[in-house]
Amino acid sequence: QVVVGDHDGVVMCFGMKKGEAVTVFKTLPGQKIARLELGGVLNTPQEKIFIAAGSEIRGFTKRGKQFLSFETNLTESIKAMHISGSDLFLSASYIYNHYCDCKDQHYYLSGDKINDVICLPVERVLREVPVLACQDRVLRVLQGSDVMCEIEVPGPPTVLALHNGNGGDSGEDLLFGTSDGKLGLIQITTSKAIHKWEIQNEKKRGGILCIDSFDIVGDGVKDLLVGRDDGMVEVYSFDNANEPVLRFDQTLSESVTSIQGGCVGKDGYDEIVVSTYSGWVTGLTTEPVHKESGPGEELKINQEMQNKISSLRSELEHLQYKVLQEREKYQQSSQSSKAKSAVPSFSVNDKFTLNKDDASYSLILEVQTAIDNVLIQSDVPIDLLDVDKNSAVVSFSSCDSESNDNFLLATYRCQANTTRLELKIRSIEGQYGTLQAYVTPRIQPKTCQVRQYLIKPLSLHQRTHFIDHDRPMNTLTLTGQFSFAELHSWVVFCLPEVPEKPPAGECVTFYFQNTFLDTQLESTYRKGEGVFKSDNISTISILKDVLSKEATKRKINLNILYEINEVSVKHTLKLIHPKLEYQLLLAKKVQLIDALKELQVHEGNTNFLIPEYRCILEEADHLQEEYKKQPAHLERLYGMITDLFIDKFKFKGTNVKTKVPLLLEILDSYDQNALIAFFDAA
Repeated sequence: QVVVGDHDGVVMCFGMKKGEAVTVFKTLPGQKIARLELGGVLNTPQEKIFIAAGSEIRGFTKRGKQFLSFETNLTESIKAMHISGSDLFLSASYIYNHYCDCKDQHYYLSGDKINDVICLPVERVLREVPVLACQDRVLRVLQGSDVMCEIEVPGPPTVLALHNGNGGDSGEDLLFGTSDGKLGLIQITTSKAIHKWEIQNEKKRGGILCIDSFDIVGDGVKDLLVGRDDGMVEVYSFDNANEPVLRFDQTLSESVTSIQGGCVGKDGYDEIVVSTYSGWVTGLTTEPVHKESGPGEELKINQEMQNKISSLRSELEHLQYKVLQEREKYQQSSQSSKAKSAVPSFSVNDKFTLNKDDASYSLILEVQTAIDNVLIQSDVPIDLLDVDKNSAVVSFSSCDSESNDNFLLATYRCQANTTRLELKIRSIEGQYGTLQAYVTPRIQPKTCQVRQYLIKPLSLHQRTHFIDHDRPMNTLTLTGQFSFAELHSWVVFCLPEVPEKPPAGECVTFYFQNTFLDTQLESTYRKGEGVFKSDNISTISILKDVLSKEATKRKINLNILYEINEVSVKHTLKLIHPKLEYQLLLAKKVQLIDALKELQVHEGNTNFLIPEYRCILEEADHLQEEYKKQPAHLERLYGMITDLFIDKFKFKGTNVKTKVPLLLEILDSYDQNALIAFFDAA
């Protein structure tokens, strides 16, 4: 049997009989269900159903009888839950609570958002080891109400699961999945954490939302079932070295919200059961679709198929009739004189994240019904990049950026039954504002929701655990009559991935890396003082301008000191060099393609061409594809070098804007040494 909790607060349990879903029980609607877990006495079948809705925990038997209603009185809604015997581990956005027999035991306030909570199996490790997956790329292992250790992971962890469902051979093995699609296994011993393996997201698939362990292949070893936010379902098997190997994958059209392995539809055939964002529950079966059969069997199968088709047809007719009835009812109620305007509500599942690989932002919009169109508007200059999975038709409107701050107006018209849209955006550091998405689904009457996303001044920076302290650094020091919370709010305004709430303690240090250039930033601040260090002068210049503007708004006097390291300019130019050289070469090759193709047609073959040109012709499609994917990449790099040049001399009190045309000339006939010499001579 399968039990599902939904956004309407309904808990439904069903089984399958002759291909039909048969309901065992169904509860009345209520608050949105955030989590559903199975529990029970340790070392017995886990058959009790527990749900978290708002700040309340409710428990049901497998027949649907409610036996528990526990109001936790948490100030935030419960986001994650884990159950182990009579122990209940809960987390809201920033708060973790541990209850035993509904009595409060331990409490922890996290410095960053908690995405998931789990506890190592108490019956195997003989101690309580709760683990929190936190947004700042850290797994926090607790002992009571205190952090025992922090484990750094390669991306923001979204989901935790016990390896093999029981913690593996030692009971200490923990699986994690990240929002940027990475998967890993960590062993948490009493003294330290051991990273066992990690799978990078080389195929650029979606973030991981759910994990389960189940032997779907039937080789006696539990496989790893993974559900992603782009609708991808994956099955990993383990080889002799206990390393996971991708065996199967299947694409669904919506994000996978939950995944489990089991036998549901037919005895003897295991299935992967998944639920998706708009409320579908789907089974992927191991039962062969084409059966070997004799003549008599074939008739039987045909008869089965006919019955299935006719039952689906009658179900469809019934649903169509129901829709007509509801539509008429709605028309009557909306046209009556007492009618209040009834705007249909719909929820939008959105995600706006920075991709480290190509320094672009992914905007994912998902609706529980088909999307008609999405209008994108921005008051800052941004580029829209091509997305392979995107089948929507895009059209651009002309903008008047001078009079109404519109830098981008683009409409995506979606094809029928599109419930998920993915866009890629690249911003320019130093230019900050708001990106707005107007989402209109295919429902009547027409209604629209607006979602806003902040493009921050240092939008291409990403949090990292450590930086290279040997690089030549420029320093910006701010002092003044400001509080710790005020300076923290300015840092939140400037940089992504910083928690909204000020961290505990009197002083904090954050490290960042620029995903486009690989430059770095260290920010350390306390009440009355902030110190920012970067190997890129332009980063320091942007911070100086934005922070002084924010302080002026609040009428706070700032004392600004800066130390500029001349060597850092050459260092930044050397970091830009390989990227610039590659883009210049790519542009040059793309320019040659048409001429070379003409020569090829004229001569009939390519034997007379030098190997380099033959290679360009062979790779022509790939080169043009890459060039198309990176619009304005070269201009972007030119802009960064120009900003670096202006910023270097701005800190010396010199305005060199008149020399910019000369700089662009040098860039057009690019030579690294000539560029460095120009920076030094100017």
